[in-house]
Amino acid sequence: MSKQIIVTDGAPAAVGPYSQAVRVDDMIFTAGQIGLVPGTREFAGPDIAAQTRQALLNIKAIVEAAGSCLGCVLKTTVFLQDIAEWPAMNAVYAEFFPLDPPARSALQVGALPLGARVEIEVVAVACSRSK
Repeated sequence: MSKQIIVTDGAPAAVGPYSQAVRVDDMIFTAGQIGLVPGTREFAGPDIAAQTRQALLNIKAIVEAAGSCLGCVLKTTVFLQDIAEWPAMNAVYAEFFPLDPPARSALQVGALPLGARVEIEVVAVACSRSK
């Protein structure tokens, strides 16, 4: 087994004892990403759409740093502060996965880090495709 810690400046730095992602052989597991702009502790915006878009941009940067792309994401988990915001999150999410989307779970939680409206984590496989 080959384990590699993935770190990129294209996504917010870990704020605790965890890695942005871990690659084991050809499998990539990301930490949950919220809508923080890399290099800041600021959200991309106060609304679910802006935070979803930034969270997915952060994930894109991480999976690319790990040798993959959004087209090779197998599974996503979406944590929502308010499940009523699912339609707005889903509209932005669809922009990032327009064809053959990954399997997905979405659920409401009591609270998210730093007051985020959404947090998304993914499992991907290494690939050479770029999207």
